[in-house]
Amino acid sequence: MTKQEPIPDEYYGQWQIIETSRWNKKDLNILGKALISFTGNYGKLRMCVLLANIKCWPTKQGVSFSWEGAWEFDKMSGSGRAKLSKDGLLKGIIKIKGDSDSSFVAERTTGPLESIPAPPSYRDKWRGRW
Repeated sequence: MTKQEPIPDEYYGQWQIIETSRWNKKDLNILGKALISFTGNYGKLRMCVLLANIKCWPTKQGVSFSWEGAWEFDKMSGSGRAKLSKDGLLKGIIKIKGDSDSSFVAERTTGPLESIPAPPSYRDKWRGRW
């Protein structure tokens, strides 16, 4: 098994998603600030009611990623890509498998890194109800 090439250093860290073509800002930040983070070849994504783990890799144009997580408690997955623009913003596409996609714009966060929780499991939805 060959070791995967790490993403470029300029993508490392946490980015706040400030705009999408599909969701408004109120819905985007329902679980807290909408964030995407890249740490090596992995990361996390939080936006709307989506919590997901990311696996990422470098491309000629920037970074591509696949993600798996939960929309509320429903299992979801997808892919995406991101590229740094000349103005320092991260711009890209998030695709939802079997659904549509959305463009996004994110800016690097400057404060302390915010913890993004792991996606809930479907079993969590029913835990404690009986």
